[in-house]
Amino acid sequence: MGKILISVGGQLASSAVALILAALILPRFSLGFGGFITAVIVFTIAQLLLEGFVRKLANKHTPALAGAASLVSTWLALVIANLPSGGIRIHGLLTWIVAAVLVWAITGLCAAASTKYVTKKAL
Repeated sequence: MGKILISVGGQLASSAVALILAALILPRFSLGFGGFITAVIVFTIAQLLLEGFVRKLANKHTPALAGAASLVSTWLALVIANLPSGGIRIHGLLTWIVAAVLVWAITGLCAAASTKYVTKKAL
């Protein structure tokens, strides 16, 4: 149970860091202060649910693209978090592409770092 809570907490934290950095770096990516918590929760839940589905779909139909499943799930999670109640506003095709890659890379780095440093020391 402790490992699951640490994992979920790490995922929420990495999502928060990724969304904040994307909002600071990308001029057409805005993160409303009031919607920040909602955006982090919506994004994290969507990404967790979509990644397994997209990975399974990719493995079944195009195994060569299975590695891109987390990038696609990140983009889909951004789409869901961009809905009216999500707290994120993304404008422009280029911003969508860069935001998906940036958030995907940051959450991946945070996940790798938390696995290496936080999870092993906590348990």
